[in-house]
Amino acid sequence: MKESSTTDLDRIDLNILRALQSDGRLTNAELAERVNVSPATCHRRTQRLFDEGFITGFRAEIAPASVGFGALVMVGVVLDRSTPESFAAFEGAAVKLKHVLECNLVAGDFDYLLKIRVRDMADFNKLHGEKLIALPGVRQTRTFFVMKEVKDDARLPF
Repeated sequence: MKESSTTDLDRIDLNILRALQSDGRLTNAELAERVNVSPATCHRRTQRLFDEGFITGFRAEIAPASVGFGALVMVGVVLDRSTPESFAAFEGAAVKLKHVLECNLVAGDFDYLLKIRVRDMADFNKLHGEKLIALPGVRQTRTFFVMKEVKDDARLPF
């Protein structure tokens, strides 16, 4: 996969991306009609967008509470060392935790900000005590329970 940039995209490519982001279940024929190109052209361009990494996949958006994951928690993590090795060790372990939806290296008060989906506070307490504080290099965590989700489009841990 080559390094891609938006300068590689023309109006038709951008329209394909917008349409698929809005509705990933469009058939090629429906997509072609929406972006005003032939189905063959649409298929070729969509395949190129996949091949070049502009489109990374499709997934269903699941209502978290409907499958028992009603609590969203943000956790700031401070590591005891700021070295490439300590970052790599933490990242390698964090990505293996199924409840961690996102793990981001950040600037500011924390080294990492984790987005975590759990059943409830007791579920988080168990995860925190058994897994989070045991991640490599963790010196401190700071937990924020989300009171209201304004927007959520991450994958669920099941």
